[in-house]
Amino acid sequence: MLIFLAASIVAAGQTFTCTPTHVWDGDGPIWCAEGPHVRLSGIAAREMDGTCRTNQPCPDASPIEARDALVRLLGGARGSNSTGHVVVAGPRLTCRSEGSAGGNRTAAWCRLPTGADLSCAMIRTRTVLRWNRYWKGAACQ
Repeated sequence: MLIFLAASIVAAGQTFTCTPTHVWDGDGPIWCAEGPHVRLSGIAAREMDGTCRTNQPCPDASPIEARDALVRLLGGARGSNSTGHVVVAGPRLTCRSEGSAGGNRTAAWCRLPTGADLSCAMIRTRTVLRWNRYWKGAACQ
């Protein structure tokens, strides 16, 4: 039986582990088995209804393309739940919090087990755009 912890905001500057269990869209949230819901820092994807918020970059890719790219980076889909989140059994990520991303989400920079930055990996899929207002990461290699 899988038990989910209540989503919590990880304090800015804290490093934490995220074992992905569910994905909503191309920039998150990624639900972590450890509790947090992670909104990937420094990138913007379309909302699941296909729109873009007026204050953020608007990629050409559809929200489904972006979500599926993130799901692939996290090991592939294992189904979906009643809320529309895609179930994943992703590799354990190492994340550094930027603090609250609104609601019950933690904005964070996350690294895959290979050491690759997940926000950079998403930019390389061409389904999301770098959001300069929030970009604090190094240049993507």
